[in-house]
Amino acid sequence: MSFRRLRSNPKTLEDVNVVTEELKALYYKRLLPIEKYCSFHHFHSPSYEDADFDNKPMVLVMGQYSTGKTTFIRYLIEQDFPGSRVGPEPTTDCFTAIMYGDTEGIIPGNALSVDPKKPFRNLNPFGNSFLNRFQCAQLPNQILESISIIDTPGILTAAKRKLSRGYDFPAVLRWFAERVDRIILLFDAHKLEFSDELTRAFGALGGYEDKLRVVLNKADRVDSQQLMRVYGALMWSLGKVFRTPEILRVYIGSFWSEPRRTCDHYQLIELEEEDLLADIRNLPRNAAVRKLNDLVKRARLVRAHAHIISHLKQEMPSIFCKETKKHNLIYQLPVIFTKIQQQHRVPAGDFPDCTKMQERLLGQDFSKFKTLKPSLMASLDKLLSTDIAKLMPLLQQQELRKKSLPGVLDGDFLGTFRPACHKRDPFKQLPRDDESSEIDLDEWVVEKYKPKYDEIFYSLCPKEGKLSGSKVREWMVTTHLPNSVLAHIWRLSDVDCDGMLDNEEFALAIHLIEGKMEGHWLPRELPSHLVPPSKRLHDASDEE
Repeated sequence: MSFRRLRSNPKTLEDVNVVTEELKALYYKRLLPIEKYCSFHHFHSPSYEDADFDNKPMVLVMGQYSTGKTTFIRYLIEQDFPGSRVGPEPTTDCFTAIMYGDTEGIIPGNALSVDPKKPFRNLNPFGNSFLNRFQCAQLPNQILESISIIDTPGILTAAKRKLSRGYDFPAVLRWFAERVDRIILLFDAHKLEFSDELTRAFGALGGYEDKLRVVLNKADRVDSQQLMRVYGALMWSLGKVFRTPEILRVYIGSFWSEPRRTCDHYQLIELEEEDLLADIRNLPRNAAVRKLNDLVKRARLVRAHAHIISHLKQEMPSIFCKETKKHNLIYQLPVIFTKIQQQHRVPAGDFPDCTKMQERLLGQDFSKFKTLKPSLMASLDKLLSTDIAKLMPLLQQQELRKKSLPGVLDGDFLGTFRPACHKRDPFKQLPRDDESSEIDLDEWVVEKYKPKYDEIFYSLCPKEGKLSGSKVREWMVTTHLPNSVLAHIWRLSDVDCDGMLDNEEFALAIHLIEGKMEGHWLPRELPSHLVPPSKRLHDASDEE
């Protein structure tokens, strides 16, 4: 089912949102009351709102400056977005949420923070110093109908570490890390440097390593020997920073729409690109699973927090020596954690970071803490033991309904250019709009270049006036454009969808390739002035 059909079928859209609505109801009924009762938001993240459940999957793109973050986003959505700039210097100086909108425009951060339809209202505590560096770029884009992307400022290198941003950069990263579905961390194969700010940023991502995907970008700019050394150094550095036994997946690629340089590891770059795009492509399908996982993780943290607050309240004296007792309890917090684990069988992994909890407790009035309320704890236990389990069958139904993202992220496009995957009619013809019924009979813009293109066409030895998909592929890959871009050109060129190209369709394909190599964006659908003349007559006879 295409996204176009999904939008035209309200019942289907309602079905795939059932899990989200159930999660929202469980949160407001089971979890939010105990969060308010034990002042959870004073110590941890603010309470969820409707927009946190209803928003599309989000991808956070981060890395040091000039690693290709903005270019990576442009590669995904296949167009520029308002406010984007690309250069070797730190060009992105703010957080930018790239989201779908009917018209192009930029919404400033202060307006975003009060919009109930956007999931950014809880960014208010970071103040104007951050909100002045936060914006939302809206544009009509097919990819953004299913996901949203967060572009971040370049992480400062060691030479610039004394500069102050004016806001808590790691804290903002952690806020986004908690709410996004995927974190893309980009490194440049030419300059692998771990600065102090990058190390602090890694600390902000602690606990969200499952969302993290590391990309070694611009890999076609180094030879295989250099790539092997850079890859090994990156893996060694990541192992020291994250201190986990699991090895993070590092994707090797060159994520932009320009021709890649010829290198020994060219095929490896293509395979790694397909793996990463497939991972991003599945985000809408797995969005409900991620929200359920985050809700369970939050519920377990709330349970541990409630026991901590209740224990501290019970240990406080009624009248005298309150301040002394408070500091003693904060000092003994590691011991208190162990007692709660043993008495209430709360797993050690559910507890918050002890050092950060001690820092937050210093500014709290322990006399305002409350002891456990059995009814609230019973409701929380029911959420974890029964209610969540009942949602699993709904998740399986939703899994069957979700399909791939369009454009560069469409898995069918990528599959067309894999070996042994050239089948008749590899792409379905999209329905035309009503306005296209009037056939444009103007001069074909490709006609003046066709003699030059025909020489290439006949040199490839067509059979019965057409080239097979495999022969076209062998020629197209010599342009060194990414496979995803070539696949999109194939779909535009195969006008009659027969899995082969005649001389006019092949000329159209070369025209699109040359335009792409000159820096132009490819059209989503083939404009009427690019349709080959013979195909125009064919379409007209069909409509009659």
